[in-house]
Amino acid sequence: MFDNILLPIDLTHPESWEKALPLAAKMCGEGGTLHILGIVHELGSPLVASYLPRDFEEKMLQDMKAELDAFVSEKVPAGTKAVAHVGHGHVPEKILAAANDVSADMIVMASHPPDELRTFLVGSNADKVVRHASRPVLVVR
Repeated sequence: MFDNILLPIDLTHPESWEKALPLAAKMCGEGGTLHILGIVHELGSPLVASYLPRDFEEKMLQDMKAELDAFVSEKVPAGTKAVAHVGHGHVPEKILAAANDVSADMIVMASHPPDELRTFLVGSNADKVVRHASRPVLVVR
């Protein structure tokens, strides 16, 4: 079993956690900690950001943290120690940074089924994490 597992999720897409959460919880075993990470995407454009309230990102991070705390209390199996974390920025970079911050032994994450056009245009976050991670990554489909 593992001491620290990082599970990045997107609360708006249940497929990002429905299969991965039970597996990650099982891999934690007794005494392990499941670190659940939600990421507020970077807006990517100062022009877009200029139309939003000044405290928009801070508010989004607070809302995400509250939603993740509720998710942990509702969805994480009983007996699993879980901690919610929030990041802001480019998804693969934040996942890798969070893995370092929590000293994760493994990253467990879901991946969408391959879609050639989307993968070509945007790339897969799971693919980027797998290619750049310094620790094991388990991709769940």
